[in-house]
Order: sequence, then structure tokens, then C-alpha cells
Amino acid sequence: MIVGILEVTFHIPGSQSLKDKRQVVHSLKDRIRRRFNVSLAETDGQDSWQDCSLAVAMVATQRIAVERELNRIVDLIHSVPAVGLTDHWIEYF
Repeated sequence: MIVGILEVTFHIPGSQSLKDKRQVVHSLKDRIRRRFNVSLAETDGQDSWQDCSLAVAMVATQRIAVERELNRIVDLIHSVPAVGLTDHWIEYF
């Protein structure tokens, strides 16, 4: 069994309030949940209007499957025009 953890940090330049940010983050989390079988949570930046961190966890029997899906999530985040990915890391257990 392999557990993969992805942490992404991103910037939302068009956000002018916590409400704007919440709308973008909620939409992104819903897209990720619909497309991938993962657990995720906002882990940092809750008080910031424009910065956010998400942690994503996935379990599978093969590392290659976890690696492929977590990288696809990073690609999905890159494709969202309202979000600028600033950093990410992946760890396996």
C-alpha cells in the first residue's frame, strides 16, 4: 500500500476579499473531488485574501498510480486561469 501526499500553494490575484477567495477555492476543490478519488483540505492561508494551501491524500496499491494521479491534479491546478501555482511537493509513504 502506498500513500501519497500532495501539498500545493497557490495565489489568487483576482481575489479582493475572503468571499472571492472562498469561491475560487471551493470550485477548485469540487473539480478535484469530482475527477479524482482523493481526500483534500485547505491547510494554510485561511485568513489571507489571495493565498491558499491545499493538501491532497491518495492511497493505492502501486506507487506509479498515486504518482500519476497526483501529477494530474497539479496539471489541473495549472490549467485554472484564476489560480497561480506558487509551490508544490509530493511525498510517498
